[in-house]
Amino acid sequence: MASHIAGYPRMGPKRELKFALESFWDGKSSAEDLQKVAAELRSSIWKQMSDAGIKYIPSNTFSYYDQVLDTTALLGAVPERYNWNGGEIGFDTYFSMARGNASVPAMEMTKWFDTNYHFIVPELGPHTKFSYASHKAVSEYKEAKALGIDTVPVLIGPVTYLLLSKPAKGVQKTFPLLSLLDHILPIYKEVIADLKAAGASWIQFDEPTLVKDLDSHQLEAFTKAYSDLESTLSGLNVVVETYFADVPTEAYKTITALNAVTGFGFDFVRGTKTLDVIKNVGFPSGKYLFAGVVDGRNIWANDLAASLSTLQALENIVGKDKLVVSTSSSLLHTAVDLVNETKLDGEIKSWLAFAAQKVVEVNALAKALAGEKDEAFFSANAAAQASRKSSPRVTNPEVQKAAAALKGSDHRRETNVSARLDAQQKKLNLPILPTTTIGSFPQTIELRRVRREYKAKKISEEEYVNAIKEEINKVVKLQEELDIDVLVHGEPERNDMVEYFGEQLSGFAFTVNGWVQSYGSRCVKPPIIYGDVSRPKAMTVFWSSVAQSMTSRPMKGMLTGPVTILNWSFVRNDQPRFETCYQIALAIKQEVEDLEAAGITVIQIDEAALREGLPLRKSEEAFYLDWAVHSFRITNCGVKDTTQIHTHMCYSNFNDIIHSIIDMDADVITIENSRSDEKLLSVFREGVKYGAGIGPGVYDIHSPRIPSTEEIADRIRKMLAVLETNILWVNPDCGLKTRKYAEVKPALTNMVAAAKQLRTELASAK
Repeated sequence: MASHIAGYPRMGPKRELKFALESFWDGKSSAEDLQKVAAELRSSIWKQMSDAGIKYIPSNTFSYYDQVLDTTALLGAVPERYNWNGGEIGFDTYFSMARGNASVPAMEMTKWFDTNYHFIVPELGPHTKFSYASHKAVSEYKEAKALGIDTVPVLIGPVTYLLLSKPAKGVQKTFPLLSLLDHILPIYKEVIADLKAAGASWIQFDEPTLVKDLDSHQLEAFTKAYSDLESTLSGLNVVVETYFADVPTEAYKTITALNAVTGFGFDFVRGTKTLDVIKNVGFPSGKYLFAGVVDGRNIWANDLAASLSTLQALENIVGKDKLVVSTSSSLLHTAVDLVNETKLDGEIKSWLAFAAQKVVEVNALAKALAGEKDEAFFSANAAAQASRKSSPRVTNPEVQKAAAALKGSDHRRETNVSARLDAQQKKLNLPILPTTTIGSFPQTIELRRVRREYKAKKISEEEYVNAIKEEINKVVKLQEELDIDVLVHGEPERNDMVEYFGEQLSGFAFTVNGWVQSYGSRCVKPPIIYGDVSRPKAMTVFWSSVAQSMTSRPMKGMLTGPVTILNWSFVRNDQPRFETCYQIALAIKQEVEDLEAAGITVIQIDEAALREGLPLRKSEEAFYLDWAVHSFRITNCGVKDTTQIHTHMCYSNFNDIIHSIIDMDADVITIENSRSDEKLLSVFREGVKYGAGIGPGVYDIHSPRIPSTEEIADRIRKMLAVLETNILWVNPDCGLKTRKYAEVKPALTNMVAAAKQLRTELASAK
């Protein structure tokens, strides 16, 4: 029985790639140094899977930034502004597309389906020139082969690539991106021919858009693409991988009818209905089924007995020799290796499996199907499953009772937002176009050292508190010097916006090295929600009060919202996600009310990940949005009219959920806008009325580029064309923790100058 891994984390067990990338970007190391680290990581990953007995090992899943950007490089689809002159795409052009440079902005970044991973959105149009401009897929296949390991090269499928793209600037929004299929297929043919010549026997095409609601025209594109590639693929085995949800019946019928395709990969973890589709429609004779039964997106140990039962049901349909045990998706979305977690509670650790352990699980299931079941391994797994179900640390009856009681109300504030804004303005006395930032300020090396030494007990609590107070004071004074209207304390006590809160809530566990890539070199360490959630004590009141005491200007209390904490954690899978979210909402509600009692008049409850959790199918969206928006309202339904509630969202397409955003009933929302070419503003041009305060980001903080005052002023003018003057705020796209002060100070200086310039223009126009 064969085994397969759809993809693997690329940062390394100790974030080796992250540090190599940042050293290269800072000019402290060479391209050769970066490439050496990357080669060592790839070699280690391939050898690990080979040693574990995996038959189908992926290559070309490694990336210096993002696999969609890699595909853009492969196709030579470089936007003109980067002045690429052809040939093999090098690091300068590649990283300029990802991060921008001193003269041009980066390409848009958005969420990869419903995950916290981000991809760089291709910009295409009728005049895009395609060429075979990156030989990475072939070189990595050869690299593995030289180590004695035959791999399955993985490519983003041509149809998914086009469906994830957007019309380039200046191209009509209605431009049919699928019309470019005939332009990119010749490049795919060249890559396939090179892989075949190098000795590849299998190729994997990732086509995850097949799980979405596709119309007949979009489905026909799959038939066209793989029919066109058929002769080039002759002599190769081809697997088309889908993941993250069920494959709808019509999409299933479309792909299983493709002659060029040898095998089909399906997610049987999130795709709970796929087995029924296979039973009802049938499976093509002689084809392989890659059964994704080991979860690629969570860290819970697989229920081996349940997975074996699913596999046996599939075996009866497709035959023993055509069934391949696989992960439900790439393991990119999980942590690397549980072996590195020396401080994790032993009982909780027994319930978990990171990427390295999931590789072992896949192989154990494949062996069990082949009649070589490791009884000891399966027995230990069953004991861990039973331990988790019966553990008293998982359940808190009081929390469950409080969450159940929420169902009778929609938890709205008593006064409408217009009246609240009037009451808040009387108290806050802000100018028009008030300026603010999103929360965090740069996390300096010194600041990280202080937190690290405090955790290691190398400095006292008093020394730690004094150091953090000093950092807050520096941030407050800087904002006052810049003349920002509503201040933040900069979050120097926090390494991560979700981890910080999870560490102070019950029902959470934490790792030391459980890092997961979010984008580029940015890694997060998601908390593990293993049980019922409650708040033992106040979490932010002390630091917010300290910060407010340092200034007469309004100081935001900074919280992470319940939906974002949920979506950016590894969530328990033994109860519905909405039940866990309601528990978190109650905990944040207590914190909001304590902040208000402490005199904090502006409280930001970030819901950066609300859109990210939106189901991939339209039929499931309404239910999710109902409980997600309700969870946010629970957090602040009890505050006074004069307490201003902000929220923040970033790096997703918000236009299709704008009415749900309005229904959140926040007083002010700050939202990503600049990197997506002001896509958000189009919804207001189309007539959506928004009466609360809103701050579409005026510059992109994920790029080191510093925008000019005039550039920011121009963005504000575009906003004023569709939004009322009295509701518009001026702010960056997101928090500033990933930037340096040398970038932040001039950018914020220009932002404030632009706001003042527009205030003068508006006053003179009266």
